[in-house]
Amino acid sequence: MANVGVTDESSPTGQPPLKRVLGSKLLLFFVVGDIVGTGIYALTGQVAGRVGGALWLPFLLAFTVAFMTAFSYLELVGKYPRAAGAALYTHKAFNVRMLTFLVAFAVMCSGITSASSAAVAFGDTYLAEFVAAPMPWMAIAFVVVLALINFRGVRESVTTNVVLTCIEIAGLLIIIGVGVWAVLNGNGEASRLTEFNTQDQTMLVAITSATSLAFFSMVGFEDSVNMAEETKDPARVFPKAMLWGMVIAATIYILVSVTSSLLVPAEGLEAAESGALLKVIDIGAPGMPREIFSAIGLFAVVNSALINMLMASRLVYGMANERIIPKVFATVHPARRSPWVAIVFTSALAIALVSTVDIDVLGGTTALLLLVVFAVVNVAVLVLRRDPVSHKHFRAPSVVPVLAAVFCLYLASPLSGRPARDYVVAAILLAVGLVLWAVNHFVMRTLATDRTAE
Repeated sequence: MANVGVTDESSPTGQPPLKRVLGSKLLLFFVVGDIVGTGIYALTGQVAGRVGGALWLPFLLAFTVAFMTAFSYLELVGKYPRAAGAALYTHKAFNVRMLTFLVAFAVMCSGITSASSAAVAFGDTYLAEFVAAPMPWMAIAFVVVLALINFRGVRESVTTNVVLTCIEIAGLLIIIGVGVWAVLNGNGEASRLTEFNTQDQTMLVAITSATSLAFFSMVGFEDSVNMAEETKDPARVFPKAMLWGMVIAATIYILVSVTSSLLVPAEGLEAAESGALLKVIDIGAPGMPREIFSAIGLFAVVNSALINMLMASRLVYGMANERIIPKVFATVHPARRSPWVAIVFTSALAIALVSTVDIDVLGGTTALLLLVVFAVVNVAVLVLRRDPVSHKHFRAPSVVPVLAAVFCLYLASPLSGRPARDYVVAAILLAVGLVLWAVNHFVMRTLATDRTAE
C-alpha cells in the first residue's frame, strides 16, 4: 500500500508510479470542474419536468445526500490513498471478488455514460448553434480528442480542467446575473419557487423523483479519489478540497435553479430539454447572442467528459493493480507516465456507447448506479473501522455514513418514483458486467492452472 508522502514507490505490478502533481488548488478545481458541468447544463429541463417550479429543492437535497457520502470517501481515501476508489474500498471491506468487480464496473460505466451525456449535449444542443454535424462522427472525434489529452498526462489534463472549469463557472454566473438583472427590472415570477408538479403523483414522489435525477449533477466528487496516487499528501489535502468544492458547486447550482424557475415556467424548461439554460438566456437577456452561451456550454460538457474519462482510465488502472482484472491494464507509458492501456480501453468503450442512449436515460441510469455504489461505500467505511492504519487520516462521525446509506438506497429504490427504464438499462449494464467478470475469472483461473502444471 502506498504510504502518505511517499512519491516514488512502484505499483504492485512493478510498473513505474504515477506522478504526484496535484496540490490543494488543482484538486479543488478538479472537484468543482467534475461536479459543475453536464448535469446542470443538460438536465435542468428534465429535473423541472419532474418536480415543477420548486427546481432548487431537488438540487439542495441531492447536495445533502452527496455531502454526507463525501465524509465516507474522505475517511477511506485518507486510509488508502490509492487509485480505484469504491472498488478498492469494497474489496478491502468484503473481499468478495464478484461484488468488487460489479462495483468497479458500475463506477466505470457511470463515468462513460456521463461522458456520453456530455457528448449528446455537445452535438445536439450547443454545437448545433454553430454547425450541423452528424452525431456519431462528432462523438467519435470528441472521445478521441479526450483520449489524446488524457494520454498526454495528468498535469496537462488537470491544467486543461482548470481553464475549462473557469469557463463553465463563468457561464453559470451569467445565468445568475441574468436572473438578478431580470428581477431588478420587475421580471420573474417568485410564486413558481414553491410550485410542485403533483399531476399523477404526490408531492413526495415529485420531490424524490427529481432528487434522484438531480443527484447526477452532484456526482463527480468521488472521481477525485481515483487521483489519490497523483495527489501530494492526499490525507491532508483531500478533506478541504472535496468539501469546499462541493459547497461551491451546490451554491452555484441552487442559484442557477432559482434563476431558471423565476424566469421560465417548469413546462418551458422541460420542453427545452438539454437546452433549458439557453431558454433562460432567451427570456432573461433576449439581446444576448445565443452563440456566446452555447460556446460556454460546449466547454462545460467537454470538461465533464474529460474528467469522467480521466477517472474511468484511472479506475481501470487501479483495478489492475489490485489484480481484479488482468495486470496489462496497469501498463504505464514509460515517457508520459500515464496508464495508456486503460485509456485506450475506456475510450474504446466510450466510442461504442456514446451515441446509443438518450440523455435523460443516461443521466437517470448514471445516478442509479452511483447511488447503489455510494450505499456500498457508506457501509464499507463502517466495516473497515476494524482495519486501523498507522498514519493519521480523516474520520467521519459514525451516524453520517449510516444516514447516507439509507438515503442513497431510498433514492435508488422505486419508492422514490424512479422510472422503470432506469432499472432496465442498469440491469443490462450489470448483466454485461457479470459476463465480463465470468470471462476474466475463467481466463485467470486457466492461467493459474497452467502455471501449476508447469
